[in-house]
Amino acid sequence: MGLISRTLELLQAKYSRLLNRAENPSDTLDLSYEKMLTGLQDTKRSLADVVTQQRSLQKQIEVAQDQAGEAESDARMALQNGREDLAKAALGEKQAALTKLESLQGAYEVIKQQSDKLISYEKTLETRIEQFRTQKEVMKSSYAAAQAQVKVTESLTGIGNKLGGTGDAMKRAGDKVEAMRNKADAMEGLMASGVLSDPLDNRTSVQKQLGELRQTTAIDADLERLKAEMGGRVEEKKHD
Repeated sequence: MGLISRTLELLQAKYSRLLNRAENPSDTLDLSYEKMLTGLQDTKRSLADVVTQQRSLQKQIEVAQDQAGEAESDARMALQNGREDLAKAALGEKQAALTKLESLQGAYEVIKQQSDKLISYEKTLETRIEQFRTQKEVMKSSYAAAQAQVKVTESLTGIGNKLGGTGDAMKRAGDKVEAMRNKADAMEGLMASGVLSDPLDNRTSVQKQLGELRQTTAIDADLERLKAEMGGRVEEKKHD
């Protein structure tokens, strides 16, 4: 295979793929339906032309029949009046009319056959168009439903544009929350160790520790007092 042939095949393949992506089945079906309707209209116009010719031939046939009948009547009248020469002339006109009539009838039969075929074709085409229209609407509905399903699935999986990147955004938010928690724990630990202090608290680290110790001692002493009081009341109830 030559380089040019191979290149043409590759270009055709790419063009075909691009065409498949750009092609909307609904638009394609509508276009096919419109073409079928156009074909039906062309058939109707052709049928109308044929029927017009058929009617014209029918009228000419009727005229030729009248001419033949009139010529025979003229021949009878001429014989009754002893004019054999005029009778022969009238019969000659009759034969001419009959010859013309035969030709017209032959043409009429041909036109009639064409008309019958066109009528049959028109009915068949109308039936097929109606069937295609029904199938077209069903396929368009099915395509629209499938397209909607694909869009929803794309959104749910993050493939589409609606929820695209939400997974990354959620991960980034989670990382920030975790970092903030770690920072809060670290600052709490630094405050507890005295590295960080409340700017409104002017005590030194020793003073803070002593204050905490006094508070703890006071709490313990208060707890022992309560225990002693409650223990004494229990003893009094036993004696009672």
